[in-house]
Amino acid sequence: SGLSQEAGSVEQLSLHCAEGSLEWLYPTGALRLRLAPRLPPNSAAVKGGSPPHVTACIKPTGTFRGAQLYLERERVLELLLPEAPRPRAHCFSWLPQEKVALFLQATPHPDISRRIAAFRYELRGDWLARPALPAASLSAEGACRPCNDTEILMAICTSDFVIRGSIRSVSNDAELQESIIGVSATRIHRQKFPLFQAGGRPGRSVGSIRTPLRCGVKPGPGTFLFTGWLHFGEAWLSCAPRYRDFQRIYEGAQRMRQNPCEFPVD
Repeated sequence: SGLSQEAGSVEQLSLHCAEGSLEWLYPTGALRLRLAPRLPPNSAAVKGGSPPHVTACIKPTGTFRGAQLYLERERVLELLLPEAPRPRAHCFSWLPQEKVALFLQATPHPDISRRIAAFRYELRGDWLARPALPAASLSAEGACRPCNDTEILMAICTSDFVIRGSIRSVSNDAELQESIIGVSATRIHRQKFPLFQAGGRPGRSVGSIRTPLRCGVKPGPGTFLFTGWLHFGEAWLSCAPRYRDFQRIYEGAQRMRQNPCEFPVD
């Protein structure tokens, strides 16, 4: 609470958790939030490769008021969230040796009405090579191009969800710059949380998967293998090959003994 802060003071905090939230009541002065995720042991760069990046995503609540949020990188400030921002995620990456922090500065108001500057955050060490995130700072090509065979095989092993099914609908949200794919699942191979639940036709589960609007997803017939990641509690698309194409890729890798994990194919 800003009520416990002195006017003009700057409180120092560190964010270590992979994800969490922050609420600042009656913002006064400023908060400096050091981003220091606990990186896994295997996050070191592969010999001869480029060093891994750390990625953070910030999503303000719909009632974010009373402050502005800046990204502080090497002592240079960049505005991330103005006061009363749209409730969409903002993502950015940096190298582990860079000094990065968030600077949350209270905006002056003549009245004493209640204001809350609140947001959720995610911190990931060496975020996956194909981040399906709605962030302008991440390349459009990386989020939208079709997965190659290696990426598909890795996706079935490491994704937060792997769903076999068909596209029921596609709707677009121009404000959030997102497409929402309605999916009817014939088989749920994996889901960390109950994203897909019973509904619609008997024996099928339904749910939705998001992807950046710029990718231009269109509804189409056929069975797909949808894979992807959870992002602020929502499913985001990574790879989605047609199921028959996945079968061909997996069986070929199996013959060559190059499949990174076992997967039920029928």
